[in-house]
Amino acid sequence: MSGPTRAIIGGTGLYGLPGVEELRRLVPDSKFGKPSGAFVHGRWQGQEVIFLARHGEGHSIPPHRVNYRANIDALRQLGITRIIAVNAVGGIDADLGPAALCVPDQIIDYTHGRLSSFSDFHDSAVEHVDFTEPFSAPLRDALAQAAQQAQQALRMGGVLGVTQGPRLETRAEIQRMHRDGCAMVGMTSMPEAVLAREAKIEYASLCVVANWAAGVGGGGEIGMDEIRQVLEEGMRKVAAVLAAWLRGGA
Repeated sequence: MSGPTRAIIGGTGLYGLPGVEELRRLVPDSKFGKPSGAFVHGRWQGQEVIFLARHGEGHSIPPHRVNYRANIDALRQLGITRIIAVNAVGGIDADLGPAALCVPDQIIDYTHGRLSSFSDFHDSAVEHVDFTEPFSAPLRDALAQAAQQAQQALRMGGVLGVTQGPRLETRAEIQRMHRDGCAMVGMTSMPEAVLAREAKIEYASLCVVANWAAGVGGGGEIGMDEIRQVLEEGMRKVAAVLAAWLRGGA
């Protein structure tokens, strides 16, 4: 019997799917090392899906230490063809305040030192994948339809800047990113997105704004307690959109 072909990667604030019927836990072997944790094969909203907590179920893995290659390689082994990645981000554009949802269409990668290709391995051939459009257009469209069905406001489009983490950015860094055209800032979409492209897996990001980015929105110091409260609200919206996406079958 074939398994699920859709997967959800949960970011900060999403460590499981609410009310999921867990069927089994899978830990596929990967030549790229150990994934972030067990892959939960579950039934949710009447559909089978694979779920992975990117940072581990206890949020113990910082962004620059996530084994993105092992995670995506394992999903490829499991037969996954479509991934929705949930990412907590900081809002830069004025319409991306706390708890807002956005599906970006572009990426600028500010990370450094991360293993960003399956070609970074001794027995792998070098592959130069096209990355003009880093996210799957059909999956992005499916998320837009799901948000409409779930009656959740969703901004479509925008450049996602990806920084190294785990620290938050300085005000000057955010000003630079704004000049570069970034609408939001996160820490985990790269190299995850390009690895999915190398693995020939459709990939899209559903971002939830956890806080205004540094120096934006008139706020001062960014507090983690406030971020947690915002994410609690934001992840309820995310869950509603994901549920509609699964029910829609796209």
